[in-house]
Amino acid sequence: MSALTSDPRRCTEHGFATHDDVSLFYRHWPAQGDASTGAIVLIHRGHEHSGRMAHLADELGLPDFDVFAYDMRGHGRSPGARGDSPGFATSVRDLQTFVDHIAAVHGVNVADVVIVAQSVGAVLASTWAHDYAPKIRGLVLASPAFKVKLYVPFARPGLALMRKLRGNFFVNSYVKAKFLTHDPERIASYESDPLISRPISVNVLLGLYEAADRVVADAAAITLPVQLLISGSDWVVHHAPQHAFFERLTSTRKEKHLLPGFFHDTLGERDRKLATDRIRGFVRGLFDDPPAQVSLRDAHRSGFTADESRALGQPLPWYTPRGAYWAITRASLKLGGLLSRGIALGHATGFDSGSTLDYVYRNQAQGMPVIGTMIDRTYLDSIGWRGIRVRKAHVEELLRKAFARVSARGLPLRVMDVAAGHGRYVLDAIAANTAKHAAKPASILLRDYSDINVRDGRALIAERGLADIAQFVQGDAFDRDDLAKVSPSPTVAVVSGLYELFPDNDQVAASLAGIAAAVPPGGCLVYTGQPWHPQLELIARALTSHRQGQAWVMRRRTQAEMDQLVEAAGFRKLEQRIDGFGIFTVSLAVREG
Repeated sequence: MSALTSDPRRCTEHGFATHDDVSLFYRHWPAQGDASTGAIVLIHRGHEHSGRMAHLADELGLPDFDVFAYDMRGHGRSPGARGDSPGFATSVRDLQTFVDHIAAVHGVNVADVVIVAQSVGAVLASTWAHDYAPKIRGLVLASPAFKVKLYVPFARPGLALMRKLRGNFFVNSYVKAKFLTHDPERIASYESDPLISRPISVNVLLGLYEAADRVVADAAAITLPVQLLISGSDWVVHHAPQHAFFERLTSTRKEKHLLPGFFHDTLGERDRKLATDRIRGFVRGLFDDPPAQVSLRDAHRSGFTADESRALGQPLPWYTPRGAYWAITRASLKLGGLLSRGIALGHATGFDSGSTLDYVYRNQAQGMPVIGTMIDRTYLDSIGWRGIRVRKAHVEELLRKAFARVSARGLPLRVMDVAAGHGRYVLDAIAANTAKHAAKPASILLRDYSDINVRDGRALIAERGLADIAQFVQGDAFDRDDLAKVSPSPTVAVVSGLYELFPDNDQVAASLAGIAAAVPPGGCLVYTGQPWHPQLELIARALTSHRQGQAWVMRRRTQAEMDQLVEAAGFRKLEQRIDGFGIFTVSLAVREG
């Protein structure tokens, strides 16, 4: 590498298209010298924009790194109502899209990316790390806004109630520049910057709170190297969640630095060299001595999700307060089953059965007139079932992408679902694809263990007029050899909602190995995951599974764990979707040669 200069770095300006075709603005400071060591992605705090972090391109002292910074939706020079976004999850997905963009357009190796994020941007980055499990080099989080100091009693429930009554609306930031930094130049520039916006939408604000609560509670899912910088005199956010987040991280390399006297604008403070020196040392260490990936293959035997699952599987004595509470809940559900069609079906076939899922997909409340249908509507509108319907839409979307991908490669389109339930989502995806004048698949093979699912799935095939190309057979999704010898070999395989029901990674690995043996190089796999669920205890204590009425106890798999199993089988993940609740993921992977 040639000698690096100390001149101010050259900045170029660009735009990138999001998944919904909104063009967001970003800045790029190319690396100085003959080659780039890696890439730093800067994420600004709420109300601000990428220009407010431009000084870090030089001050970080990493001239051999490309530096990128983009304006979030509704901020700076990016479009949208100021301080607004379709949702916090949309903003998280924008980060994924941006990293994909710089990889494709600027030749950045994703494994060489380090995120440096502040305040709201740090919550966004940590949510992305939790939900998408990106294989980046590491995260630097400065004063993450896991819990904003609202000062007004009951502000959060009050905002939620007002949103229900009047829809989305905007609130203005109460924070004055003098409470953000001691740097007089930063204070003056903040007060005069026309691109800084005070308003933030309640949708974004409440989404921030919900994501922060989830990520702090489940920080153990993050195995990436993390450096946490905490401002010692922060007027804007609370310290306790930052410390809790750090303690729960399972990263093998993590650092926490408390910066005494610093206000909230950690990276724009008067003495910010204390922070930038620590960032530079952390980043250099990640490249000079790269940490090994944390293996999650045995997470079903030891680890926080295994402990959680075992605890949920322990019965509670009926005479304890919690035991009595769940006994009453079970009794209420039994009564509800006399009135609600959906609850009755869950009791009869299992709340995780293909029959139940098909009922949830159809989303038509049924039961005893008035009260029964009201109960059924409440049941169908529970957060888990709403997430399931979003998952169905995401499965169909990524299946259509898989169809297009294998067709573009000149492969015959042959579809296999290893545990199809009734097969509705596969057949709906195929119908939507052919409606766009795409060719029908050469073959469709739906498999399931259940006689009921096979019977009802065959009826659905006949109803759709696909009997000439589709068949539904009984099969074991965990029988590696049986899957491997499927003929003709599928070029698109899908496994949806199955692995989430079985805690053992060895079983899942055997299933994936069988799928990999059947799918040729260039073929695709669409798979689902469940890295988090807000109703795990309700499900374990009150609902029964398809397995002879046993309790439905689930072990969550983090997205990193699920992706590692898929990668070990010979697939490379291409893209991912997740619902706005953070519950269900759907991913598309390609079979490596």
